[in-house]
Amino acid sequence: MGDEPGSFARGVLAHRHPALIQQVRAAFPYGRRQHEALDALLDEITHGVVEPLGPEDGDHAYWADSGRGYFGRSWYDAPFLWAESYFYRRLLGAVGYFGTGPWRGVDPFAPFKRAELRGDAVEEELRALDALADAPVEERATALLHASLWGNRADLGFRVSAGEPAVGDAAVSALVSDDSALLWQLLPAGASSTVAVVADNAGRELIPDLILVDHLLEHRHAERVVLHVKPYPYYVSDAMTADVVDCLRRLIEAPGEAGRIGGRLWKAMAAGSLEVRTHPFFCAPLPYEEMPEDLRGEFANATLTLLKGDLNYRRLVGDRLWSATASFATRTAYFPGAVAALRTLKSDVIVGLDQGALDALERSGAAWRTSGTHALIQVRG
Repeated sequence: MGDEPGSFARGVLAHRHPALIQQVRAAFPYGRRQHEALDALLDEITHGVVEPLGPEDGDHAYWADSGRGYFGRSWYDAPFLWAESYFYRRLLGAVGYFGTGPWRGVDPFAPFKRAELRGDAVEEELRALDALADAPVEERATALLHASLWGNRADLGFRVSAGEPAVGDAAVSALVSDDSALLWQLLPAGASSTVAVVADNAGRELIPDLILVDHLLEHRHAERVVLHVKPYPYYVSDAMTADVVDCLRRLIEAPGEAGRIGGRLWKAMAAGSLEVRTHPFFCAPLPYEEMPEDLRGEFANATLTLLKGDLNYRRLVGDRLWSATASFATRTAYFPGAVAALRTLKSDVIVGLDQGALDALERSGAAWRTSGTHALIQVRG
């Protein structure tokens, strides 16, 4: 819930969402209608109560049902996962994303994604791939897994060259749980495996995900990879199909190893060994335990489903304040097949820690659950 003073959820609702409205307002030359709608949403989330969608909205019935009991109450009185999801739906409505006017289908977060993709940090990380190309295969695999794990701290994984340790001490010590050995055991080279990857963020975080996908295909850990992305803009930086294309173009335009990887991925999509899919559920305010049967069937047919990022983790184990030592295997027992979570910690929810590790983290006095300074790789085979 978002009603606990000082909590992470409270901070998101009270500070992050109002700031995001202002950033979106300034990022486009919106007209009066969009400005008035954004201002009204800002006033609602800061001073008002949760309002329903209008009857003219195509998804009115869905949100009316899922939000039953929350409308007319403070945004802080709704479950955090639902409030976050509904906020982004309302934000898209305010800027006309789902409307019939000229702003229909215009991603309000695109400027932020593209600026990151064209930044110096991405350039530096892509250059680092040239040295990594000569590293032993196992070291390269570990480095690419960690690069995908850390996302916008990808330099922790890419900074590898032949003869150096596969992963820097900083990356290893910041892992609160590491089942990477089991992950590779589930994907032996030469097996006809299908890997489902549920993406998280676009831009600088999606590029290492795609590079890891290339490694899985190139070294035959997977015969086929299905990359699942969001059907519409969500949580600012979440990846859609357009973002996958932007990242592939960024790779192809790069010199050296990055360009070769981009070329292989482009061909893999044409050949069908890499496929991009989406589903409305990925933007739903629901845990994976309530996934629809068609999506459950897709994951059941995969050798391994790899879920990226913090939001997917919250939805995988349930967005509740579990005991940190609760069993990850128990919390994910419902999932239809082997599942792996790669997540940088940016919210309170966590399970699967051993007591010693938890005690050490608590003694540190750091905001280790929410600061993005720690990460985990958890696998249930």
